Amino acid sequence: MVHSVELVFDADTEATVRGIWDELRAAGIASPAPAARPHCTLTVAQRIDARVDASLADVLDRFPLPCRLGATLIFGRAAGVLARSVLPTEELLAVHREVYRLTLPLLEPAPMPHTAPGQWSPHVTLARRLPPERLAAALRIAGTPAEIVGTVVGLRRWQGESRTEHRIG
Repeated sequence: MVHSVELVFDADTEATVRGIWDELRAAGIASPAPAARPHCTLTVAQRIDARVDASLADVLDRFPLPCRLGATLIFGRAAGVLARSVLPTEELLAVHREVYRLTLPLLEPAPMPHTAPGQWSPHVTLARRLPPERLAAALRIAGTPAEIVGTVVGLRRWQGESRTEHRIG
C-alpha cells in the first residue's frame, strides 16, 4: 500500500463531497467507504517517513486556502476513476511545489511520477472501478452541483496499509 500527503477540506466542502458519494452508492456505483475522508493528494510513494510532518510545518501558514471543485473527470479506460477537478490556482500550485520539494528526501523509493510539479492533476476521487455502463448515471450525479466553492484547511499524511490518518500541524 502507498503513503501520501494530502490536502483536507473544511466541513462544508467535505459534506458536499460525502453527499455525492452517498448518491453514487445509492445508484449502485462504488464510491469511497463512508469512513473515508474527502481529500486531494499532493504526493504519493511506497513509504513516507513520519519526519515529513515536521518538515511541512512551514507550509501550514498558507492555510486556509480557497478552492473550487470544478469539472467531473474520468481517469483510466475500462473501469475508470470518477473525480472532480480541483481548480489549479497559482496559490494551490505553489503549495504543491513546496510540499513536493520538502517531502522528496523523505519518500521511498521515490514519488509516483504523476505527482511531480507539471504532471499533477489535482482532484477529489468520487468513485473507483466505474464500469462503462454506469457512466451516464455517474456523470449526472457527480456533476451536481456544477461547482463546489470551499476551503483547504490543512494537510494530512495517509498510511495506506494501516489506513491511518496523521494530521500535520
